[in-house]
Amino acid sequence: MAVRKDKRELIIENALVVFAEKGYYRATTAMVAKAAGVTQPYVFHFFENKEELFKTVIDRAFSRIYDTFAEVEAPADQLIETMGREFSQIIQTHRDEVLMVMQAHSISEYGIREHVRNLFLKIFDSLTLKFERAGIPNAKATAAHFIGTGLLITVAEVLNLPQLIDGKRM
Repeated sequence: MAVRKDKRELIIENALVVFAEKGYYRATTAMVAKAAGVTQPYVFHFFENKEELFKTVIDRAFSRIYDTFAEVEAPADQLIETMGREFSQIIQTHRDEVLMVMQAHSISEYGIREHVRNLFLKIFDSLTLKFERAGIPNAKATAAHFIGTGLLITVAEVLNLPQLIDGKRM
């Protein structure tokens, strides 16, 4: 059973790299299988189709961001800045996951679009609650601004356009 779980993890890790590099539409399960050193039918042993594999990978990427923000503890006047630094750290240490999140909203398949919508909503709701509990005014608007700034920072990072964010940090 441990070998099976390890192979599933290996497939997920390699799918992350393939999806981040190729995008959802150009990536294939054959590419993922090759990268993971398994056969394509073995990929389908764990995942019904490419969409399910993508959802699993995107769940992991969103969970990392969600969990990181949930764990941040700081005084209200330092909370947003501290969370921004943590997000910047995620970009540095888990770049492929951030690339996945960055492109996920642009996938037109209904199942993926709704899945990603719900993940963004989950982060928005958790940020709103965190900001409310910290006593930050206009928590919903602040959460929306925080997410928007994160997306802008990600675009600037991916496209190597630091001028988009010079002087504009979370």
